[in-house]
Amino acid sequence: MSVKHPIVAVTGSSGAGTTTVLQSFQHIFRRESLDAQIVEGDAFHRYDRLAMRQAMKEAETQGNRHFSHFGPYSNLFEELEALFAAYGETGGGQVRKYLHDAAEAAPYAQDPGTFTPWEGVRPGTDLLFYEGLHGAVKTDAVDIARHPDLLIGVVPIINLEWIQKLHRDQRQRGYSQEAVVDTILRRMPDYINHIVPQFTHTHVNFQRVPTVDTSNPFIARDIPTPDESFVVIRFARPKGIDFPYLLNMLHDSFMSRPNSIVVPGGKMGLAMQIIFTPMILQLMDRKRRAGG
Repeated sequence: MSVKHPIVAVTGSSGAGTTTVLQSFQHIFRRESLDAQIVEGDAFHRYDRLAMRQAMKEAETQGNRHFSHFGPYSNLFEELEALFAAYGETGGGQVRKYLHDAAEAAPYAQDPGTFTPWEGVRPGTDLLFYEGLHGAVKTDAVDIARHPDLLIGVVPIINLEWIQKLHRDQRQRGYSQEAVVDTILRRMPDYINHIVPQFTHTHVNFQRVPTVDTSNPFIARDIPTPDESFVVIRFARPKGIDFPYLLNMLHDSFMSRPNSIVVPGGKMGLAMQIIFTPMILQLMDRKRRAGG
């Protein structure tokens, strides 16, 4: 953790909705006139798109049908921890971008599915914001979870997560349902071993729970809407959280446990604004007091 150079990290699996959280934080950053260095977790994959396909084929020939983006062997965990450590200490570090599609790749005159060159973090940023798969990873070699000052998990129940991934990958990325299901099955061991354990280290978890039948996610025609959902918000350290204020501000919310509040799905964005704005301002106040 760092006083002069705060780090906020949002972690969740593919299709979990971490991008939605990023948009909520961008509203906070814009409203509070904060300059955040945005870091996407995909930039710390070990392989670009073509190299990943080749690595998967080679793994399959060796009997490994579970080679995925979720595991340590296909990610640069050491480099990600080095970025967090460097930023926390000096406000610097090395970053790059992963270019998902032609629109993202065009300004760089590169092919989609490739990485931009490594470059230094923009000088003078107020904080670093990470959004991706591995913001709270702990292994025998790295402890990424110890660096963020605010660590947030986004964890829909598993069937809803699959529905969101199926719809995103089919409609936005053009994959067949069979290809997406194959990806889900291939990733399952790494999901259990490397994604799920992170949520024991997060400071705040958001788990969206639908109120409609999602028992067979592979035939769902639509993603359950926010109004067809609740969001369970769990605080690892509830001391200092003004739950009466949250219950008053978030209509129809209720507490399910001493450290958890449940809000209507349509109020998830509002809940994030109410919960995280004072937390971000507190980080900025500590930064100013420390002369950062």
